[in-house]
Amino acid sequence: MAIERIINVLKELDLEHQKLIESGEHKKKAIIANEIDRIISLVNQESKIVKQIEVLEEERSTSINLFLKEKGIKSNLKLNLKELSRLVFEPEDKSRLHKVHLHLNETLNKLKELNDINQQLIQQAISYIDFSIETLKVYPEQEAFYQHPSDKNHGLSSPGVFDSRA
Repeated sequence: MAIERIINVLKELDLEHQKLIESGEHKKKAIIANEIDRIISLVNQESKIVKQIEVLEEERSTSINLFLKEKGIKSNLKLNLKELSRLVFEPEDKSRLHKVHLHLNETLNKLKELNDINQQLIQQAISYIDFSIETLKVYPEQEAFYQHPSDKNHGLSSPGVFDSRA
């Protein structure tokens, strides 16, 4: 039956998205620890998972079209799961489809939250790097080499890190 295949594909999609969550958790730890090689490795793993998700999405679409043909609907509509559940009349199948749909939504929401956190961590790291570079640019020649105190200019040649007038 086509509805069985749809439910199985949705379960597989949920499992693949859970793998992305697990990878995202590892990536969060790697971002915090500044482990660039680990981050690159995790991104490569995630791209493999995403390719598998694309295959499953195609399979889901094909299964839905097969289900529509079984019901006598000759349209290649792109139905979402809510619309599809309206076409399922068996209470048991409808209930199973609804449960899988809810679980997949929960997984996707967790993944979105985790991705948002990782994006914020990366943005903070970039901001910190920018700040560090800017502070190093303040006194480029004065900070880089030792000068005997009698050789130093007594006036400041460039502004300090903090503006005392502010």
